[in-house]
Amino acid sequence: MIARLRGTLASVGVESVVVDVHGVGYRVGVTTRTVAELPSLGSEVVLHTYTHVREDQLALFGFPTERELDTFTVLLGASGVGPKVALAVLSTLSPDQLAEAMVNEDLGALSSVPGIGNRTAQKIVLELKPRFAAVGSALVGGGSDRGKVREALEGLGYQPAEITEALALVDAGLGVEEQLRDALRTLGKGRLR
Repeated sequence: MIARLRGTLASVGVESVVVDVHGVGYRVGVTTRTVAELPSLGSEVVLHTYTHVREDQLALFGFPTERELDTFTVLLGASGVGPKVALAVLSTLSPDQLAEAMVNEDLGALSSVPGIGNRTAQKIVLELKPRFAAVGSALVGGGSDRGKVREALEGLGYQPAEITEALALVDAGLGVEEQLRDALRTLGKGRLR
């Protein structure tokens, strides 16, 4: 198994990069977050990798941190979640946001990921919540308060992606009313631009 690649960034695509390691180019699937954080072409890059083996395919998926790699492998533990869905989750939600969504059973946050509907989100939370609970406990202040705030914002007509971005900037330790007020301020600033 290939656990890490260090080499020269040879090319960058929408969902993959090519890392040249001593003359061998490795195509590595990455998140859109990773693509945005990469250095310029020709620079050295280090990716922590997961090797996905199927009967007809051998694929590499790379992450800038071990925490993202660990989160990716946990996501693969849910039935019906393959590498493409796991990458989509990590493209939409950071590991901290995902842990918070799991602990709070915030189905709206998971449903904001392209390719994940409410039913799949429920299944993921049911299967993976215990694995995220220890990580998320330090991030979460109020049980399902985050879910209540998300529901209120959805009721006001905001889109799931907008809500996820706004909630990332709001202190989860605040009460529902304070979180909602802060999220509305953030959303209001975004719409004025």
